[in-house]
Amino acid sequence: QVQLVESGGGLVQAGGSLRLSCAASGRIFGRYVMGWFRQAPGKERGFVAAITWSGGATYYTDSVNGRFTISRDNAKNTVYLQMNNLKTEDTAVYYCAAADGISLSVRNGYEYGYWGQGTQVTVSS
Repeated sequence: QVQLVESGGGLVQAGGSLRLSCAASGRIFGRYVMGWFRQAPGKERGFVAAITWSGGATYYTDSVNGRFTISRDNAKNTVYLQMNNLKTEDTAVYYCAAADGISLSVRNGYEYGYWGQGTQVTVSS
């Protein structure tokens, strides 16, 4: 079992930055693929970014590529999402997720068996 707790959300003006953190506890964190997803009001939850267990590979949805950076510190059991040049369309609840192995794609939410409770990110114009 893995427990995930996100933090770092808040209100920021467009063009600003936030860093989200996801602290994991439970089973061996370093073996999991970690992902960030987000859900805006009235929309389905969608993939944002993912990182392999070693940190050797990262993946991003097109709309955040070049603005967001996912990283992890296995010694601290924590994964981060650095968000720069935020836009109003980035407003959403952001969820951290963990996957013990990937069958098809890190971009698919059903690959992830563990989820955090979410943290709100609001970007004002």
